[in-house]
Amino acid sequence: MAICYFDFTDSEELARAVEKLGADPRSFPYFANKGKTWALFLPSVEPRAANALKQEMLSLGGDAAVHKRCIECKVEASDVILLGTPKQLKGLAQKLSAMPYWGLEEVREGLSAAIEGLSRKRWELELPRGRKLELGKRTLIMGIINVTYDSFYAGSRVGLDECADKAVTMVEEGAVIIDVGAESTRPGSSFLSLDEEMRRLVPAIRAIRDALPDVVISADTYKAQVAEAAVEAGADMINDISGLGFDPDMPSAVANLGVPLILMHIKGTPQDMQRDPYYENVMAEVAAYFEERLALAERCGIKRSQIILDPGIGFGKRLIDNKVILKHIEAFRTFGLPILIGHSRKSFIGQILNQPDPEERLLGTIAASSLCAWKGVEILRVHDVKANAEILKVIEAIKGTPL
Repeated sequence: MAICYFDFTDSEELARAVEKLGADPRSFPYFANKGKTWALFLPSVEPRAANALKQEMLSLGGDAAVHKRCIECKVEASDVILLGTPKQLKGLAQKLSAMPYWGLEEVREGLSAAIEGLSRKRWELELPRGRKLELGKRTLIMGIINVTYDSFYAGSRVGLDECADKAVTMVEEGAVIIDVGAESTRPGSSFLSLDEEMRRLVPAIRAIRDALPDVVISADTYKAQVAEAAVEAGADMINDISGLGFDPDMPSAVANLGVPLILMHIKGTPQDMQRDPYYENVMAEVAAYFEERLALAERCGIKRSQIILDPGIGFGKRLIDNKVILKHIEAFRTFGLPILIGHSRKSFIGQILNQPDPEERLLGTIAASSLCAWKGVEILRVHDVKANAEILKVIEAIKGTPL
């Protein structure tokens, strides 16, 4: 008997396979719960709590990895990896509701939120003029337009008189969102004055909006006043590389505007972010950053349902950090929010392929785009729209092919 292993990419594919073999379709929810195992990482858990988590998971048929000295309580804290099916993990969360000690209440809250987040597949963001941006059905392309003279990739630089034509071409090639920036944030770049950014960005957005009344326009800025002027000129969303961290007025400005926000992780500033960045655990540290920034956003009145997460490839990251993030991008699904990846022609690709010139990095970009699309990333921010649109079409066709 030749036995095949199938790594079902989503629950719908498993459902089709179950139906095809003639099983009762009412049984599908039971198969779905047993057909996948989640590994959830919990940082710095009190040792008694870690022991309790392991015992409870074992009783439910799952397991948990803890520090080897936890059983003796000879460590101050232990990271924990919970291993179980969604049903087992939901059972753990229920059990923890009766265990309000050793920090287990905080674990229960985090676990419940993570389970809910991992189950989220579709989003509908509210745009100005009563429009909507639907995310989750397929990977969308965000085309990059830089009204600058010093962005790291020359192919993204356009003058004000060219930006509308460039945007039209990108939309024709497959872009759904156009991201317009006026300040280079490449490593070592200098801050741009408020007046100069206004002078470059606002007319560019207005020109693109006039040429493309219905396209989604993103304004790439971390300054509150620029964000306000950009939305007034026709922008639909704000792309803040600082994660609301560079301008104290930005959180309230975005809240008042009511537009979607791309909240990015960065370590340091563009001036110093690549001066020996270091992480003990890049995934855990970026996740902790998102948790803190999301809490700030919600305190200031920004709706969580209007936020997109960007882990910030190349922004205060080493080569190993960028590779780990891309390999494990699903880790951020616990937040229950759409994900954007901006990897196009960046230096980590040049390091892997020994290509110091960004002009040479298209194929490396395509490889990373393919990986992200297969993993279901909602938005890819890229320079080369046509090439990326073609690979997305192939990947979506393959993913959608029934067994």
